[in-house]
Amino acid sequence: MAAGLVLIPTYNERDNVELIIRAVFALPKNFHVLIIDDGSPDGTGPIVRGLLPEFAGRLFLEERSGKQGLGTAYIFGFRWALARGYEYVFEMDADFSHNPQDLLRLHEACAVQGYDLAIGSRYSDGVNVVNWPMSRVLMSYFASKYVRMVTGMPIHDATAGFKCYSARVLRAIDLKRIHFVGYAFQIEMKWLTYRLGFRIKEVPIIFTDRTRGQSKMSKGIFKEAFFGVVQMKVSSWIHPPRRTADEPQGQPRIASAQ
Repeated sequence: MAAGLVLIPTYNERDNVELIIRAVFALPKNFHVLIIDDGSPDGTGPIVRGLLPEFAGRLFLEERSGKQGLGTAYIFGFRWALARGYEYVFEMDADFSHNPQDLLRLHEACAVQGYDLAIGSRYSDGVNVVNWPMSRVLMSYFASKYVRMVTGMPIHDATAGFKCYSARVLRAIDLKRIHFVGYAFQIEMKWLTYRLGFRIKEVPIIFTDRTRGQSKMSKGIFKEAFFGVVQMKVSSWIHPPRRTADEPQGQPRIASAQ
């Protein structure tokens, strides 16, 4: 049985994609990997296609036409995972900013300790970021402080993109109503998980900036996140989140591992 499905969206990641796939499959648990490639013109897709026979039954590729955004890629992956009965679904970047070894710790937080969402957190135990310029560290750190101030959600790393969801969270969230596609998507998913009363744990990680390929960060993505937080908060007053699955609403619980 698979330990879970690791979703890795890609756009122009030919320098990283084979390395990250092999790193995940070298772990001592049986993770499966779904690469969601948005029509990378650099040949990322063909590289993954070439690996499919070697990792048959563990590696999967879905190719979409054009760059459609991080959020839509993950929602596509969530639906793909749920349709195939995966119990744990992970989000991870292709560029090794997330250490594949930490998949084991995120899996343990959900599968062993019973949390519904495990967040690979850069800021729950100090500031654990390597090779970022100070301006970007400060922007990321205070963005999470800003989200916490506006929403009241007690999560130290609100924009974190390294996560493990239990399938029951993804079934309970109405994925059709997710509004955002960039970093605000990461905030919105945490917000809905929190508001729906699921158990959340922040697992400290060390985040290392990519050494190969180009960053996808842009001013538009940052702007969406900044203004989207207020929009998200106001919308929750007008239309409080409700679970789509037939489960009782819980009380939010968040733990930070030190």
